[in-house]
Amino acid sequence: QFVESGGGLVQPGGSLRLSCTASGFTLDHHYAIGWFRQAPEKEREGVSCISNSGGTNYVDSVKGRFTVSRDDAKNTVYLQMNSLKPEDTAVYYCGIKYWRESWCPIKDSSEYLFWGQGTQVTVSS
Repeated sequence: QFVESGGGLVQPGGSLRLSCTASGFTLDHHYAIGWFRQAPEKEREGVSCISNSGGTNYVDSVKGRFTVSRDDAKNTVYLQMNSLKPEDTAVYYCGIKYWRESWCPIKDSSEYLFWGQGTQVTVSS
């Protein structure tokens, strides 16, 4: 399973770092990890992903503000979120996809398996 953490309440312009830690298996070099978010009454949206070789992808709305990284020794993927906006408010989930390419897709959440409960991010003054 995945354990997502690091969410919370932050003011606009603030920062948070989300963590996604795998439990019970190893994040080896055959997976891409994606971060997705879901706001109330909206569909799950791809935010970012990181491939087995470290290639990254971001949705346009977070480019330049969010950074995804992975630490395989800690079995953890991170999402550093800076300059947060109210529209970033959502439950954030990490998902896993069997993937061996240098890039990774985030358009279709159904391509990923989600094994965690998510972490709530609220951006509000």
